Amino acid sequence: MEGRVALITGAARGQGRAHAVRLAADGADIIAIDVCGSVSPSVTYPMPGPADLAETVRLVEAKGRKALGREVDIRDLAALQQVVADGMEQFGRLDIVVANAGILSWGRIWEMSERQWDDVIDVNLNGTWRTLRAAVPAMIEAGNGGSIIVVSSSAGLKATPGNAHYAASKHGLVALTNALALEAGEYGIRVNSIHPYSIDTPMVEKEAMMEIFGKYPSFLHSFAPMPFKPVAHDGKPGLQEFMTPEEVADVVAWLAGDGSATVSGSQIAVDRGTMKY
Repeated sequence: MEGRVALITGAARGQGRAHAVRLAADGADIIAIDVCGSVSPSVTYPMPGPADLAETVRLVEAKGRKALGREVDIRDLAALQQVVADGMEQFGRLDIVVANAGILSWGRIWEMSERQWDDVIDVNLNGTWRTLRAAVPAMIEAGNGGSIIVVSSSAGLKATPGNAHYAASKHGLVALTNALALEAGEYGIRVNSIHPYSIDTPMVEKEAMMEIFGKYPSFLHSFAPMPFKPVAHDGKPGLQEFMTPEEVADVVAWLAGDGSATVSGSQIAVDRGTMKY
């Protein structure tokens, strides 16, 4: 990654921060953006703030790389275009995009409000399109090819009850990924989507999940348990139920690098085989 530049959305914490730090450790300079605030009243988990984004920038710089941190709502195309332009001015190129930002809420299809549906679609699907709309012209202009990693979800491969708006948005990202892989391929730009399952971040609200499973027990059957991974804790054997953001970042780093040069228009499950149940 030495000399390359990566734009990462939703970079203030969780998966976005892990991707930023990992790519910086591999040698990339980072453009890290996040809304740093609430985007919808239907999202009940706490959102990151400016201090979280500042910490991501600090961690990137601690790896010896440069970082441009900016508070940007991915629903704002003009703001995205401005940060891309600023990044191009500062770094002179753009090689990698990790379209990671997204939100999740819960409810049955016929009981959701219009606002709840619209906010999830607007952030997850429309916001990702706006991110790509802002970034791809800069990547083409830079003339270095590159890699775009769209962070979808296991819910982008298999619809799940209780979050149909989220599943619809993440399924939409698959079509967006595959179409862009065909359209941008002539410029040497690869585009793939990843599909994580049960990652230990604030978005995974165990209490909210248990509440909806308590109301609708049949929903539970659509959420296969994550295969446990043996881990050591304080020198004692244990089991890890959720994956860490850093484990997902390993996959992102591979897709961003030359080792995946032949991979484009693919959907990569990051789930320890859970979706095969």
